[in-house]
Amino acid sequence: MEVKGITLTDDEWGVYLSENGLITTEVYQPNVPLNKKKVYMTALSVLESVSNDINLMKNYVIDDMSVSSFHENLIKRIDQLQNKIDNLQVEDTNTTSDSSFFMLFAD
Repeated sequence: MEVKGITLTDDEWGVYLSENGLITTEVYQPNVPLNKKKVYMTALSVLESVSNDINLMKNYVIDDMSVSSFHENLIKRIDQLQNKIDNLQVEDTNTTSDSSFFMLFAD
């Protein structure tokens, strides 16, 4: 999953899930496209929160191995996830096929 290795408390996970319209005690149904999109949006929220941590905006060197530009790579991953969410085909039940469209400005 997109947020593997990120440690949060159950309460923090609950906040992220509820912000995206998910219920923590509900069973995830991957065959429902809207649920899949909501889970991806939750992962995106978590990654965005991690990207706001100023301590992670540096290069790391551990045992002669370096992880350079962690923050830049995280931002690239966030952009990839945002594109994935934008490309998911989900029918919005709030819109109707008989909606009106008009142009405010004409040439």
